[in-house]
Amino acid sequence: MRYIERVARAMKILAGNSNRALTEAIAAYLGVPLTKCQVRRFADMEIFVEIQENVRGQDTFVVQSTSYPANDHLMEVLIMTDALRRASARRITAVIPYFGYARQDRKPGPRTPISAKLVANLITRAGADRVLTVDLHAGQIQGFFDIPTDNLYAAPLLVRDIKERLELHNVMVVSPDVGGVLRARALAKRIAAPLAIVDKRRERAGDSEVMNIIGDVAGKSCILVDDIVDSGGTLCNAADALLNEGAQEVYAYITHGVLSGGAVARIAASRLKELVLTDTIQATEAIRVSNNIRVVSIAPLIGEAIARTAKEESVSSLFD
Repeated sequence: MRYIERVARAMKILAGNSNRALTEAIAAYLGVPLTKCQVRRFADMEIFVEIQENVRGQDTFVVQSTSYPANDHLMEVLIMTDALRRASARRITAVIPYFGYARQDRKPGPRTPISAKLVANLITRAGADRVLTVDLHAGQIQGFFDIPTDNLYAAPLLVRDIKERLELHNVMVVSPDVGGVLRARALAKRIAAPLAIVDKRRERAGDSEVMNIIGDVAGKSCILVDDIVDSGGTLCNAADALLNEGAQEVYAYITHGVLSGGAVARIAASRLKELVLTDTIQATEAIRVSNNIRVVSIAPLIGEAIARTAKEESVSSLFD
């Protein structure tokens, strides 16, 4: 019997409203039925939670991305955590595939908040015993929590997809900005590919201007790698710059598809060959019908991490 099957009886998986499809896929991987739980709104939009099964002494996992609407989904995970704590759950793990507010991880100017730290405090004070998340925007956010925090990496999943679909001898991995070089270099190392960097200047939030390309991309199949795509402006500008420098085609592999505003339409009209996302954030209908956006499931990775957490086995060994 696999250890996943052995630990299944002792765990409870609960779904918030942000990405039920992902939670169902995780539960299916683990062979565990979702715990019956009602998360609904009163007439004035207050959130009400009722856990409809006994969780006393159980190892519980609340799966909830704090994606749009971020504040509603954050409140859901806080209230679900409080409900589990008051129901005497043995341990509560907040599984947050996409950790909202992560981009507010420092003070960009005077009299501004560090909201990522505030959210970490809220989750801890609500009663979570540990946190499981995927590709934090900045690794130091793990230190914002005063409880154990596992930051999973989507890279193995993305690398597998790249190897299945592209000719690796002609691939070049590209970081869309200087800040993402470490992430891009790590993926490039996994597929033994060279690395290029897009040097850009951001004039204002949500807008960017590509300045030049560091590296020879002529004739290459370029893969832009990043953790978050929001407006899509950076990716589209980077794709244009790479193709203008002689790149053969441009793909983008991104963990979290925030895709706010007109991002999907912008990407559909761009010169990107394909944008590949994970399902940490539930895909909208516009994403599902897009011709150049594809979603791969991260459920097996999160399911494996949950099983190892429940069994008190190493999670970091998943990435060795």
